Amino acid sequence: MAASRKGFFNAFNDVWMLDGARTPMVDYCGALGHISPTDLGIKAAREVLKRAGVPADHIGSVIAGNMAPGDFDQFFLPRHIGLYAGVPVDVPAQMAQRICGTGFELFRQAGEQIQGGQCEAALVVGTESMTRNPIAAFDHRTGFKLGAPVGFKDYMWEALSDPAAGINMIQTAENLAKKYSITREQVDEFASDSFAKAVAAQQAGFHAGEIVPVISEKFELAGYATRGIKLQGKLTEVAQDTHARLSPVEVLAKLRSVYPGGVQTGGNSSALVDAAAAAVVASGAYGRAEGKKPLARVVAAAVVGVPPEIMGIGPAPAIRLLLERAGLKLDDIGRFEINEAQGAQTLAVGRELGLDLAKLNVNGGAIALGHPLAATGVRLTITLARELKRAGLRYGVSSACIGGGQGIALLLENPDAA
Repeated sequence: MAASRKGFFNAFNDVWMLDGARTPMVDYCGALGHISPTDLGIKAAREVLKRAGVPADHIGSVIAGNMAPGDFDQFFLPRHIGLYAGVPVDVPAQMAQRICGTGFELFRQAGEQIQGGQCEAALVVGTESMTRNPIAAFDHRTGFKLGAPVGFKDYMWEALSDPAAGINMIQTAENLAKKYSITREQVDEFASDSFAKAVAAQQAGFHAGEIVPVISEKFELAGYATRGIKLQGKLTEVAQDTHARLSPVEVLAKLRSVYPGGVQTGGNSSALVDAAAAAVVASGAYGRAEGKKPLARVVAAAVVGVPPEIMGIGPAPAIRLLLERAGLKLDDIGRFEINEAQGAQTLAVGRELGLDLAKLNVNGGAIALGHPLAATGVRLTITLARELKRAGLRYGVSSACIGGGQGIALLLENPDAA
């Protein structure tokens, strides 16, 4: 697959991620399942401002992402995250949406705004409650006809289907498995490895370095209603990701495939979790003036389109375009964080690129940790930046496929290795 000549490419001359933070990623219907994605986003936003040492009144733009509405005030989610994080009332906020690529899109738009002189520092927040995806109906406004179907459906399950191609996201991975001759055994092996790496990283304390524990607390805003988080039951704190567990190949092999004869199962696909992640992105001039030591330089971004029926291959042409336009080769990249939407999909991207899998998702991926849609790209990019620091490597790429047929990728540089 040749590098796409179409799509977006942005090169950023002096744009930096100062720091990042996220909540734990907690299994669907678990300890965070009753919490609004707005409040999860506020929690992550407050924490990243604290970690970055950036006063909230230095933020000049708030860019937030959220896919499925977790409550009736979703329209206000970006604005409320900014205000309750302490950002001044005159600073605008916006919602960005690129499905599974939303978190990466937040960085891309922040880079554009900073490079265009619209702000010196931006707060980017991706937040998602998979648990609170609604059971919805879109055809009741005009009333009910006698004998007509009532029409309530599971928003999350229905959203997995692409009506243009007449196919769902799991079937797109099955298409890639056939195209790249990927077997069930190979997918289970990849998934088992993802779980093992996530458990090892968790036990070593790596993931804890980017997590802010969620506690019961109030979010005050003078003159306005108080928001907050209240944990249920006897819980006083939620401090770590919950889905990672050792999952031997023999165990995964016993799971039934979603489709007869297929390779994808509940054990080798991304986990459903609730979480939020946030980062502060700023100009180099701001960072230098404030004496900040940044986590990473945001070098470039690329977005491309691919056929909807093989949407999972999207990271491959996005990464090709990104590196081609940035003047780098695949071998120049020390680490890759590619979202594990499905095991076969990620393996197909690896084969298409000729990727060294030893560089991929070395602290576990979404199969083990989870894929909270709009938060995923922010989480992956924070993890990548921290891993480049830990390993002393210069360049890294974070990327994801996108339902409907797109791919997105970000290029980061470790300032300590430059």
